Amino acid sequence: MPFEKGTSGNPQGKPAGTKNKNSVQIRSMIEQFIIENFHVIVDDFNKLPEKERYKVLCNLLQYTIPKPQAEIGFERLTDDQLNEIIEKLKVA
Repeated sequence: MPFEKGTSGNPQGKPAGTKNKNSVQIRSMIEQFIIENFHVIVDDFNKLPEKERYKVLCNLLQYTIPKPQAEIGFERLTDDQLNEIIEKLKVA
């Protein structure tokens, strides 16, 4: 008998948003490694050629600065959708 859409096969199961224990443990281990070896990491970073240092920084930025949201294609919206956006902007 198939499950009904929107009905869990295990209603007493893991709550939504619960983090995976292995992921939490690995993140903790990585954080501890970075803390304990930070001076070595900085020394190695400073030994890199300038171009490589910029690559490393750009790669790290994705974890600190949110990525820009995709631009809205206003040309794809209907007149009603555009009017709704305009009204919401007037109130804001």
